[in-house]
Amino acid sequence: MSDDDYVYDEASGEWISATDAAAKQGASDVVEVRDAVGNLLADGDQVTLIKDLTVKGAGQTLKRGTLIKSIRLTGDSQEIDCRYEGIKGLVLRAEFVRKR
Repeated sequence: MSDDDYVYDEASGEWISATDAAAKQGASDVVEVRDAVGNLLADGDQVTLIKDLTVKGAGQTLKRGTLIKSIRLTGDSQEIDCRYEGIKGLVLRAEFVRKR
């Protein structure tokens, strides 16, 4: 697209240049994940549980204060993927963790 091309932006209801639309699309692909306190989380962070959580299917309860190391972010702004001994495929809600 050249600078003369304009695209209708559904969010704002205005016509914007194609370059502005491409920049806006690139910025919207980034998902921010925040913990219960509001800290920004990133891949590889360590988090601590702020509440006892019963893990369905594992027959186990993760206690408050449990340290989870090396988290991975998913495409969802409220879910984080992590590993814990004896539990495979553990996905936690960001509202139940605090960045360490």
